[in-house]
Order: sequence, then C-alpha cells, then structure tokens
Amino acid sequence: MQRERAPENIPTGLFIGGEWRDAEGGATLPVTNPATGEVLTHIASASVADGKAALDAAVAAQKDWAATAPRERGEILRRAFELTIQHREELARIITLEMGKPLAESRGEVNYGAEFLRWFSEEAVRIDGRYSVSPDGGNRLLVLHRPVGPSLFITPWNFPLAMATRKIAPALAAGCTSVLKPAAQTPLTALYFAALLVEAGVPAGVVNVIPTATAGAVVSPLLSDSRLRKLSFTGSTEVGKRLIRDSADQVLKVSMELGGNAPFIVFEDADVDAAVEGALVAKLRNGGEACVAANRFLVHESVADEFTTKLTARMAGYVQGPGINDGVTIGPLIDEATREKVSSLVASAVAEGAEVKLGGEAPAGQGFFYPPTVITGVPQGAEILNEEIFGPVAPVVVFTDEAEAIQLANASEYGLVSFAYTRDLNRSLRLAEQLDSGMIGMNTGLVSNPAAPFGGVKQSGLGREGGAEGIHEFLETVYVGISNPLATL
Repeated sequence: MQRERAPENIPTGLFIGGEWRDAEGGATLPVTNPATGEVLTHIASASVADGKAALDAAVAAQKDWAATAPRERGEILRRAFELTIQHREELARIITLEMGKPLAESRGEVNYGAEFLRWFSEEAVRIDGRYSVSPDGGNRLLVLHRPVGPSLFITPWNFPLAMATRKIAPALAAGCTSVLKPAAQTPLTALYFAALLVEAGVPAGVVNVIPTATAGAVVSPLLSDSRLRKLSFTGSTEVGKRLIRDSADQVLKVSMELGGNAPFIVFEDADVDAAVEGALVAKLRNGGEACVAANRFLVHESVADEFTTKLTARMAGYVQGPGINDGVTIGPLIDEATREKVSSLVASAVAEGAEVKLGGEAPAGQGFFYPPTVITGVPQGAEILNEEIFGPVAPVVVFTDEAEAIQLANASEYGLVSFAYTRDLNRSLRLAEQLDSGMIGMNTGLVSNPAAPFGGVKQSGLGREGGAEGIHEFLETVYVGISNPLATL
C-alpha cells in the first residue's frame, strides 16, 4: 500500500490573532492515518500560554466584531460557504486521511458543514427583539439580544469540519469571537478551514485555532478566565459533565452535545425494505462513529426475521478498506482503543448469549478496521445495549407491542435521537410525545439538518445547534424598562 501524506498546503501552525505561529517551545503532535496507523504529518501543539494568547486575541477582537453590521457578518459567512464548496475535494481528502471515512462520505460532510455557514449567513440579519406595553400600562418594555462574547469551542474527531462550522457559524453570525480547540486526532481539517475563513474576510482574532496534545491543561485556565463567556462542547457525556463543573465558577453559558444510545424501532406495519435502507444510513454512516448512530435495533416479533435477514445481507455487501481507495464504502475506526472497545462489547454480548450473524472479529493487518456486524438474541441488560458502541455493530432486540417498544427505547440515560418506522400516523404522533429524545427520525435514518435544532435531553446534553434556535445560544437577552412616554403629554 502506498503511504499517504497530508497535502502540503495545509497549515501546520497555531492560528492566533490572524497569524500562523509555532507552539511555545516548538511542541508538536502527530496526526495519524487510521487506515494504516502511519503518521501523516506533525502540527503545532498549543501550550497553556498559547491558549491564553488565543483568548487574548478573541477578547481584543470582540468589541469591533460585535459592532460589525449584521449584513457584513452574513456576507463573510456566505463567502466562507462558497469557498468551502469550492474547496470540497481538498477538504474531503483531508477528512478521509485523518478520520478514515470514505471519500464519498467526506464530500457529504463538506456539503453538510458548509450549509451551516449558509444558514447562519441568513440568520445574522434576523436577530430581533420586541417593544411592548407593560400589562399595567405604566412602562414600555424593550427586549434586545446582544452577543454573549468570547467563546470556546471543543470539537470531536468524527466530523472534523461539520462540528467546527456548526459552532463557528452561529457565533460569527451573532457577533461573537472564538477559540476553537479541535480534536487532536483530526486537526488538519480545522486548520485548512481557518485558512478559508481568512480568505472569506474574517478579521484577525475573531476565530483562533489551537490544536493541542494536552487538552485538559490548556482548556482549564480558559474556563477559569472571567473574559470567556461561552463554552460549546461536542463529545462524551463523561467529559461534558466535567466541563460543566469546571464552567460553574465563572457561570459560563454552556452548550453540550453529548453521548447517545439511539433506538431504531421497526413496527409490525413498517415498510421493511425502507426500514433496512434507513438502518444502513443510521448505523453505517461514518462507520457508526456518530452520536446519532442507531445503537439498538428494536424490531417487532412479526418482522424480526425478515428485517434481520435483509439487514445482514445488505451490511455484508459493504466494502471495507482505506477511505481514500475507490469502491470502499466503510473505512477504519479512528484508533486502536476504539476498536478494542467495539470488540469488547461484541464479545461481552456473545458471552451473555447473543449470536453473531455477520462479522464480529477484527481483521489482521494494519489499520484500525472492524467489520460490519449484526448480532441477535441480545439479552436485556447486556452492556452493548447500554453503552454507545461507536462502531459498525447492529444489535437486534425483539419486542411484542408498542408499549414495550417505548419502554425499551426510553430505558437509557441518554436521549439524543430515536428512529422509528411505521405506517400509522397516530402511532407516529404518540411516539413524538412519548419517546425521550431531543430528535426523532420518523421513517428516515437521517435527521441532521442545519435548518433544524440539533440536541438531546437527559444526559445527551444542553442547548441546541442549528435552526432558528442555534443563534440564540450565542446571544444574551437584555430587557430595558422605559417609563411611559405618554405620561409627559
């Protein structure tokens, strides 16, 4: 296999105050290709001092950026959208090299990520308020919204572009400056995107990017700095809880998009073929490494055999290999630790009585591959039904009626998304009111859309990203009481 290298035009320094610079002391971190385990390149690794410098730059730029006309902020975002689409192939190749997904999926991520730039370019000019008369007629009530201020973004490795644009776009639209700390596994996409933001006209200091191998050490002082006013994090619930605790001293405004354990429910009246197609999207998109990936397949007893047989046949047809290769439809997992976790969950389920219908064993050779896997007969209480798998494994559980399906679906501390297939409209409406999820995919395996509010309930997080709601995560509400102007007549 030919050794892949990172494209030479990717910046490898920190981006602070509009300038590319080396890390303090010249510290670097390696970026690895998960398809081979080989190092793609080395980039600057931010220190505590570098993190402070990035926040200094964001604070210095905040006043002018907040005062920039909404239309101008929107036009900059629109140019960023156009540049992102223009550079889709370069971005897709970078995403595939550092994250592993097939090129076709990386192109899809670029399109999806770019749409946040376009959506919030339009929302920038729609930040409104209200003017009303108090109930007693004594005062006038003026309500306005203003930027919350300098924001810190911590993004994961699984969608290295989209998770950045989903945070940066509404912040820029609202008039907030930011510091982005991308995941250490996939920083190249964020660095390349930062260069596109410069080309789009984002002023110096408005967006700063600081990859680091010592995230805890760099982030902690920022959360303790009174000048930081907002934290947005996407990642595990465990880390999210710790960040919420660390944010409490400064009473930061926080957005948390955390773990998931999505149920995928197939009812007896479902179009089984359509459900299988939706299951492939919900389970295997991004190789299952997504917080919205279907984690538990709950199938009515009358269609369980048909659904499982068809799903197994379709998953068996996926071609696994390096995402950069033609014809590959599923890539590697991000690293060996993730593969070991997936392997352990499958082995534990088998030990508890589950049966492997497809896959179930990691292949030998280089790269962090795990095959598409289907397991049936998974007992209630099995670890694989309670843990976020983050891999291409579909555990199937059989249910007998709607009440049981809802009970099984809600039997989780998480509540990010649920999927359901049924032809019954009234059942769909009942599910919308009874499933403990921030999002529901009804007869579809894909719910993410920049025009919709993304987020969960319970331990899946706080706040929403995208939609009309997304920009309000970066705005403070200010009320001004005005004495009755008619009283002086």
